Amino acid sequence: MRTIPLYKPFWGIKEILQVAKIIYSGKGGGGEKIGRLVEKEIKTLLNVKHCFLCNSGTGALELSLLSLNLPSEFEAIVPSFTFVSTANAVVREGGHPVFVDIEEETFNINPDLIEEKITEKTKVIIPVHYGGVGCRMEKIMEIAKKYSLFVIEDAAHAFGAKYKSNWLGTFGNTGCFSFHITKNLVCGEGGAIVTNEEDLAGNIEIIREKGTDRSKFLRGEIKEYRWINNGSNFLLSDILAGILYQQLKRINKINLLRRKKAIYLWKRLKMELGEKIILPSIEKTKEPNWHIFAIRVKDKKLRDAVIEYLNNHKIKASFHYLPLHLSPYIQKKYKYKKGDLPVTEKICDTLIRLPLYPQISYFSLNYIVKTLKEAIIKNKNI
Repeated sequence: MRTIPLYKPFWGIKEILQVAKIIYSGKGGGGEKIGRLVEKEIKTLLNVKHCFLCNSGTGALELSLLSLNLPSEFEAIVPSFTFVSTANAVVREGGHPVFVDIEEETFNINPDLIEEKITEKTKVIIPVHYGGVGCRMEKIMEIAKKYSLFVIEDAAHAFGAKYKSNWLGTFGNTGCFSFHITKNLVCGEGGAIVTNEEDLAGNIEIIREKGTDRSKFLRGEIKEYRWINNGSNFLLSDILAGILYQQLKRINKINLLRRKKAIYLWKRLKMELGEKIILPSIEKTKEPNWHIFAIRVKDKKLRDAVIEYLNNHKIKASFHYLPLHLSPYIQKKYKYKKGDLPVTEKICDTLIRLPLYPQISYFSLNYIVKTLKEAIIKNKNI
């Protein structure tokens, strides 16, 4: 039995040939032909006016914040149950992350708890669509409108996922995606920002290109480019964009296969383990891309024992995020303590990520179910 990895990119010879073609052309820098073509494809797919490829999902978040021209010492509402980039982007731009608890069912920020955290310094809400499951965006957008706040969607997990028939990443002022090797749509490292707002698009284009109007120059709109504003290099290499170009052609297949395998795994676990574990919720109003398949058990001790058992049996299961509000960095700067965000802390202690990727076999899925059942029974007295 080979080891079943936690994730596995769905790519092959077409991506290899595309990269070879770009290398042979002698061009591979950022903002060139293939990158612009990928941006056009994403705009069409998501039905948005603007798309900008970036060097990473982290870069997309930072670039989004930079484009808003926020005052110093601003505050941003974020979940604690997320990758560090969500909050770190706020800190890098001189802001303060204000952590809000999550919903137990979706692991997403709880909109009902946002308003109580808003102050005169609050400028941004950054909802995170965990595992490709949509946040309650209608409620979040309603709050943002009421208090004149920007919304940056952290849709790093959510390319190709929907909420109430609308694409995730297209609700807010900007939407940020990741194409990291662990994601559904991959190019190794990469990201993108989408927006429908002309002013933000203009800011993003200039900041992404070291503060210059070089993008207009590459499109032939101007004869020479100039330093216009503060900026940095957030561009994605055309070599990596070439991989994305081929990946986009199969994104529907990728997400369809993930959904098919996830539903099969969900049904098998429901049948074999019933109430012994907590399965991910499936709602008609959400159309996830099944980026992550996560179950929960009763406590941290059982979680650790089950993960160890699965890994010892060649199944690369894992826990996920640790609470950001209890991290060493935040503890040095802010006064968060254990118990402040009880749902976040409970989810972090009890969640187990199981392997899921398009090409995973049904044999492997059945083996995961069988081995997980063994692990639960073996450790039932913990």
